[in-house]
Amino acid sequence: MSTNPAVPRIKRRVLLASSAGAAAAASGLGVWAAQHAGAEEPADRAGAAAPGALQTVLGWASQNGGVTGGAEEVGVSSADEFLAAIGEGGLIVRLSGSISISGMNDVASDTTIVGDSGARITGGGLDVSGQSNVIITNLTFDDWDDDAINVQEGSTNIWVHHNTFGVGYDGCLDVKRGSDYVTVGWNVFNGHDKNMLLGHSDDNAGQDEGHLRVTYHHNLFNGTNQRNPRVRFGEQVHVLNNHYKDVGNYGIATTMDAGVIVEANYFENVEEPTHIGEGDSDPGRLVEMDNVLDNSGEILTAGSVNTDLPYDYTADPADQVPSIVSGGAGAS
Repeated sequence: MSTNPAVPRIKRRVLLASSAGAAAAASGLGVWAAQHAGAEEPADRAGAAAPGALQTVLGWASQNGGVTGGAEEVGVSSADEFLAAIGEGGLIVRLSGSISISGMNDVASDTTIVGDSGARITGGGLDVSGQSNVIITNLTFDDWDDDAINVQEGSTNIWVHHNTFGVGYDGCLDVKRGSDYVTVGWNVFNGHDKNMLLGHSDDNAGQDEGHLRVTYHHNLFNGTNQRNPRVRFGEQVHVLNNHYKDVGNYGIATTMDAGVIVEANYFENVEEPTHIGEGDSDPGRLVEMDNVLDNSGEILTAGSVNTDLPYDYTADPADQVPSIVSGGAGAS
C-alpha cells in the first residue's frame, strides 16, 4: 500500500506485454558540470532501448532469484500520483513528463519505475530501504536534495539501468548497509562530484561483510569527479565495460579490504583511474584486466580477487566501449 495515506490510490491496469538545484552542491561541481553550467542538455544524447521485456539483467542482480519488478502497470504524471504508486508494491509505475519532489521517498518491493521518453525527476530522490526486486529505468534525475537513489538496509535484487544523472546534493546512486545483488548498468552520470558509494562507513563491517555484491557495467562517467564507485567491504565487485571520461580526481577506489574487478573499461583523460585506499579508509584489493588507457594514468592494483563470477557474461572489447556506451547508455 502507499506509504502516504493522504494521497489517493491511483487507477491501475494489467500490463499485457512486459516482464518486467542543488546544482552547485556543497561538495563542489565535477568537471563536466563546471564546463557546462547553464548549458542545455544535448539534443543528440544517447537514448535508451525501450525498457521492459526486451531488457535482460546482467551481473549480480541476476543471482539470488533474479529481478522482475512489478506486474501491473499504472501511468502517473503528477508528484502525488508517483509517490503513492512507488510505495504500493507490485506495480510498474510509468512516469510521463517532469515532476518535482523533495527528500527521500520510499520505494516498495516488487516495483518497476520506468519513465516515458523525457521523464524527469528533480528536487528529491528514491529510497530503496529493506526492499527487494526493484527496477528503476529510463529516468533523468537532477537537483536532488539528498541522494538521487539510495539502496540500503539489506535491500536485494535491485536493477538500476538506462538513467541519466545530473548534479545534486549528495550521491547519485549509493548502495550501502548490507544491500546485495545489485546491477547498475547503461546509466549516464554527468558532472557530479561525490558520485557513488558502495558501503557507507568504515565501521560497518558487521552489516556489510559478505554483502555489497554489485556489478557496474556500460555506464558513462562523464566529468564525474570521484567515487565511481568508492567501495568498502564488497567482494567481487565487478566494474565492467564502463567509459570514464574527463574524470577530475579518481575513477574507482577500493577500501576496507573490498575486492574489486576492473575489466575492459575505457579510461579517457583520467589521471588516476584507481585508488587503493581513500581518505582515512584502509586499503582494499583490486585486479584489472583488458582495460584501455587513453591519455590516462596507471591503473593501481593490490592483492588478489577471485575473478570466477557466478553469472555468465561476455566482455565487450575495451577499445569499442566508448561507441557502445554512447549508443546505448542514458535515458531517452
